[in-house]
Amino acid sequence: MGVRVVGIGSTAPENLVRNEDLAALGYDADWIVQRTGILERRHAAPDVATSDLAVEAARRCIEDAGADPQEIDLVLLGTFTPDMPLPATACLVQDQLGLCAPAMDVQAACASFIYAMITGMQFVATGCSRLALIIGADCNSRVVNPADQRTFPLFGDAAGAVLLAPGTETQGLLSYAVGSDGSGAGLLCRPMGGSRLPFDHAVENDGRHFLHMEGRPIFKWAIRMLRETVSEVLRAADMTLDDVDLVIFHQANMRILESARKDLGIDPKKVFNNLERYGNTSAASIPLALDEAFREGRIHDGSHILFSGFGAGLAWGTVLMRW
Repeated sequence: MGVRVVGIGSTAPENLVRNEDLAALGYDADWIVQRTGILERRHAAPDVATSDLAVEAARRCIEDAGADPQEIDLVLLGTFTPDMPLPATACLVQDQLGLCAPAMDVQAACASFIYAMITGMQFVATGCSRLALIIGADCNSRVVNPADQRTFPLFGDAAGAVLLAPGTETQGLLSYAVGSDGSGAGLLCRPMGGSRLPFDHAVENDGRHFLHMEGRPIFKWAIRMLRETVSEVLRAADMTLDDVDLVIFHQANMRILESARKDLGIDPKKVFNNLERYGNTSAASIPLALDEAFREGRIHDGSHILFSGFGAGLAWGTVLMRW
């Protein structure tokens, strides 16, 4: 059974944080642009959590599909910034949307949406779901250190969602590659707040409750991983980059995106980026870009789309699908 995307939607907070705003706080605006390609990002208001962003993106997605919310029978939320450790934020989203469906979080950091989408596609393809809501959402501004001038400017908040339903045999997942390498866990992590190192107010100010990232090794790993997994996915589908209509990489850093594009020999006209306007929105970056690409007319019935997410874990996932 094929799988088709019947609805898509996204959202980002209204609060716009430009590089000039950060420069007024002592940040180097030129460094931000030169090293990341980011011009601005969105930060959620203090009373807005990940679930709120996820709900808004989901509502727009459901409206786009013209679907009856009561027919949704699965909710998967990719996020690494849950509203709280327990319960799953997907359950809060399910409740706010008034759905009667099982709901669970999928945590693979910036690859969370890819993992959730592959899982949702398998549910639909096997007949276990007739209408699956897949969301990627993160409130990154809550977990990055405002004093870290190399990390804080990179991240923004957003959410995106797709609605999956049975399609024709030619639609949906053509091939995919997912993987993990826990030996690199320390390169990108949030050390405090789990069972290994519970949150402790006595050591709160040492920064371990914030995101920690070692940029240089992450950069090298991301380029190598994209080269290998994109090639693997294309081989599995017996296709080449000439057959691909649109490429969306996780919007992490423009240097990574451009280096990977050149390394793979991808025509820049086939690549969609919106990093400069949103920053790295983690699990939301791919569905957010997918929604904007769709609204701009870059996606049509039968389009071959390749997207890849990668991040903490280390974890990654690359998907090739036919729209």
